[in-house]
Amino acid sequence: MSDFVAFGELLIDFTPAGREDGRPLFMQNPGGAPANVTVAMSNFGISSAFIGMVGDDQFGHFLKSVLEEKGVNTSGLVLSGDYHTTLAFVHLFENGDRDFTFYRKPGADVMFEPSMLREEMIANARVFHTGSVSMSHEPSRSANLRAIEIAREAGVVISCDPNYRAPLWPSPAEARTYMEKAMEHADIIKISDNEVEFLYGDIRLEDAARMLVDKGASMVFVTMGSEGAIYACADGLGIDQGYNVKAVDTTGAGDCFIAGVVSQFMGSGKTLDELTLDDVAGFARFANAAASLCVESRGGIPSMPYPDQVYRRLAEK
Repeated sequence: MSDFVAFGELLIDFTPAGREDGRPLFMQNPGGAPANVTVAMSNFGISSAFIGMVGDDQFGHFLKSVLEEKGVNTSGLVLSGDYHTTLAFVHLFENGDRDFTFYRKPGADVMFEPSMLREEMIANARVFHTGSVSMSHEPSRSANLRAIEIAREAGVVISCDPNYRAPLWPSPAEARTYMEKAMEHADIIKISDNEVEFLYGDIRLEDAARMLVDKGASMVFVTMGSEGAIYACADGLGIDQGYNVKAVDTTGAGDCFIAGVVSQFMGSGKTLDELTLDDVAGFARFANAAASLCVESRGGIPSMPYPDQVYRRLAEK
């Protein structure tokens, strides 16, 4: 069994790759937030598995092969003969930030049913990771909620990134409801500054971090792009400054960040109750360095770094 298990979307990101004869070119990149995290965890030396569904098509087989090449256990990945793999076209801005256009009506990822879950994989993991994109439609919503329930019952640490993709939700209100549900039982939360604003309105980011700790999370990280991240736990709160790098594509940066945090936590040998503010600060430092490497190249999964790269970046600060 794998120590780290993630559930959610695995899809194709078509990323801008220049122009030819005046026409835009797109690069086929493997992606999907939980899948990005799983690959990063594998890169960081943690045995990892992914649970989800793709189409039994050329894209689905490509994605499965990429995970396997990265050392990720795909025994929980279903290939559907009824639904196609979800596609996302990435639109990049000059600062490296991005927007998405999704082809998912429906995609295989949201048609994953609770009965398809490999429950023993979740129950035997050390950490289970989830997001909120798979909560946007049924039946994957019920599958995600069931996966969280399995992890809770088994005493597995739960990490969550309530990443918000507006085009995928029927309404902002529904998105808020299920993003909150995704975080409800999480021990480790990574949330962006934009998502804090979306969920809680005009609130100081530090106050949002404290609030989520007060609600039960052991560690909370509010990412702020190039400005770094706020980290919080029961012992207090701090800020780790970001890196001044040339961002080419920010796709996957948040996923890389949470993988950095979770891999360092798992490597520490400590339980959640044993963590100090210094520990959490160290996790944030590693995660910030990892994310700064991720944004320097295109694509989600292809941009996930390795530990030696992260340590070199840390030495530069």
